[in-house]
Amino acid sequence: MGSREPTTYWDYLGLDTLLSLQSGIDEDESALANEEVMFIVIHQIDELWFKLALREVAATRDHFAREHVPEASMARVVRGLRRVTTVLGKLSDHFSLMETLTTRDYLAFRDKLSPASGFQSAQLRELEILLGLPMEDRIPLGHEDYLRALRNPDGSPSAASRKVEARLQDTPSLRAAIEGWLHRTPIEGSKPEDPDDAETVDRFLQRYLDAHAREIGKISKAALADALTAEDRERLEARYARELASARAYLMAEEIEDEAQRRWARRKRAAVVFIESYRELPLLTWPRELVDALVELEQAFVIFRQRHARMVERVIGRRTGTGGSAGVDYLDQTALRYRIFRDLWAARTLLLRREALPPLERPRYYDFAEAGR
Repeated sequence: MGSREPTTYWDYLGLDTLLSLQSGIDEDESALANEEVMFIVIHQIDELWFKLALREVAATRDHFAREHVPEASMARVVRGLRRVTTVLGKLSDHFSLMETLTTRDYLAFRDKLSPASGFQSAQLRELEILLGLPMEDRIPLGHEDYLRALRNPDGSPSAASRKVEARLQDTPSLRAAIEGWLHRTPIEGSKPEDPDDAETVDRFLQRYLDAHAREIGKISKAALADALTAEDRERLEARYARELASARAYLMAEEIEDEAQRRWARRKRAAVVFIESYRELPLLTWPRELVDALVELEQAFVIFRQRHARMVERVIGRRTGTGGSAGVDYLDQTALRYRIFRDLWAARTLLLRREALPPLERPRYYDFAEAGR
């Protein structure tokens, strides 16, 4: 192996190139106001953060896309997901610096952007796709869909549109890979390929729903005892009845018509509840950390979107975006609708305190000693 030439910090980071890229559409940044240079720098840093996030999410996706996921590397994967969560936190922090712009500061150079828009961040769109945002959940930019908005003004493909179109072919998404892993999770020691697996899963779900009903019964009894009027009592009874019905409908995947798909979803949802409920079992420790890391990541993404909306509203109000979007209204809608790991969130409504959980039929299956036999 040949020796390499010694380098310097400056050259290693390519700072000659990096520090020459803050002029926007002008030839020389010396003519720009500090506010415009700050705007450019912040968004360039954002794109570098997105680059790191994409690498970590892709590595996690590749890990869980395997037919057999190696348990030994779970700690590294969880650490990578939490790194993405930290990145999203840094992205949110940038908005406080953007808020040092007054409305007039921004309006002084805003016209230079038109028709460009942050909506055209190909890496942000890539991150949504790689995580697994369903296509049907996407909110149109305004007069056109997001793929068309990424193209050049004349409609021809751009570097951004090519990157996003290539990412659409990069399957599976992280969500799909995680859902496949959840579906394969042993429940009461049973795996999907076991002949009596469906019966085992249904038995676990019924025992869990019975325990859930007992807990709701205790809670509702206390609430009803404090009801001041007959109308209050009727309202509370209806509310707790809906909670019970909703729990059963969700865990049994009643909204899915196709029997095979319903069975698949039922097992996946049962796995989430199983992992979260019996997290103290040795073999479920890292799976539970993974679930929590995914929830943390999505929460950070939602906060990023919400923080973005409030920053935009503070700086320019509710005017139409430079790319023709609905501006703040569009950003608020994405924060509300763009959710990916819905099953992981939904399970939190159903979780029980430890003492109320039904005992497992095969708890020793999840011990390290038993697993090694």
